[in-house]
Amino acid sequence: MEQFEELYIEVEAGRLGCADAAMILGCSPRHFLRLRCRYDEDGFEGLRDRRVGRVSRHRAADEEVERLARLYRDRYAGFNIRHFCELARRDHGLQRGYTWMRLALLRAGLVQAEARGGKHRLKRPRKPMRGMMMHQDASTHRWFGEGYADLVVTLDDATSEIASAFFCAQEGTGSSLRGIHETISKHGLFCALYTDRGSHYFTTPEVGGKVDKSRPTEVGRALRQLGIDHIAAYSPEARGRSERAFGTLQGRLVNELKLAGICDMAAANRYLREDYLPRHNAQFAVAPELEASAFVAVPGFDIDNILCIQEDRVVGADNTVRYKGMTLQIPPSPFRHHYVKVRVRVHHYPRRQPGDLPWPPRNRPLPPRRHMPQPGPGRSARLQPAPGRLRLRLRQPCADRNRAMKPIGHLSRQSIGHLHSSSTRYGVMRWLFSKKKAAPGSIQDWG
Repeated sequence: MEQFEELYIEVEAGRLGCADAAMILGCSPRHFLRLRCRYDEDGFEGLRDRRVGRVSRHRAADEEVERLARLYRDRYAGFNIRHFCELARRDHGLQRGYTWMRLALLRAGLVQAEARGGKHRLKRPRKPMRGMMMHQDASTHRWFGEGYADLVVTLDDATSEIASAFFCAQEGTGSSLRGIHETISKHGLFCALYTDRGSHYFTTPEVGGKVDKSRPTEVGRALRQLGIDHIAAYSPEARGRSERAFGTLQGRLVNELKLAGICDMAAANRYLREDYLPRHNAQFAVAPELEASAFVAVPGFDIDNILCIQEDRVVGADNTVRYKGMTLQIPPSPFRHHYVKVRVRVHHYPRRQPGDLPWPPRNRPLPPRRHMPQPGPGRSARLQPAPGRLRLRLRQPCADRNRAMKPIGHLSRQSIGHLHSSSTRYGVMRWLFSKKKAAPGSIQDWG
């Protein structure tokens, strides 16, 4: 007020122009002339904003505000404001914007304002191409029902597209291998995997210290065989891309599962795979800097024998192998009298989770196999394995456990028809047996 009065006196005395006075006040010359006329008529009262105390013509009716609050309170309690705004506009015909709904819910006390601030960090640029780096992480949360479950997510750094996501009871080696397998099956081999330092990803000799890549875990061994770099993150902030994705999932997926009345893992995995993920990727995935892809397709490449748990055993005197409380019987073979004291590598394939395609019934004998002539030199007799059963391969031991074992022999098809699938209670298993001396033949799979 005082500054306007001083400028008004200078303008009236002719020592200052209206344009200069408007520049000092930070307004247009036209507005300064409007204020000058009001000051001449009403004095300082004429300078007050005449909109103060007047009801805006855009103000919503009390009934609309009450309808919004009742809708959120009765049906969408716990939804984040952005998600609620999208559903209210899509399913209930509300036309108000995000800011209006946010302020209305804040005034009604139905949501709380989020705290702002934190340490200043520099944003790491995304990779320019799809498939250059994938993030994998898991989040323990009350996703559905009353109990807790883990959501394992594998997403692309370049686009934030979720390539694999599923619920499991607890994350571990099996869930990590499954996420990698689903990603490779869908898109192809990628360049690098970025994970935390969990015990199923890395061996860490000291708590909070550097990882020891010379002692790979099963996940590290599988990635090394596939030629995928494994990168360790040393702080949650370093995994910001996946942490923000979990924030979005916890704010949306939990409420959508609740809205759909889903309380079991099988239904949750089915809803996640068939309904939620396509909409999530369409809304939140971004375009990469380059349209080219770093994924490498591997048609016909057997990644199952790499993305599995491999453990070495020695065959007992009764031609059996002990593994996780099970006794695995090796059937007779015409190419060797017995397998006693032979070093064996057991391949344990992760158990399928609820919501996946069902396996055939367990604990029933395998059907007898038709007779097939023995393969000649340089040829391989192969049986097509049925899902959920066992596969046996003969391999030559190799000093480097990170490399595949050399195939050196085969078993007869007639000797495997009496093995029962009750040993598959830990998941689909495949054995790789080795012979100390090379013998003619190739690989024999059995299902």
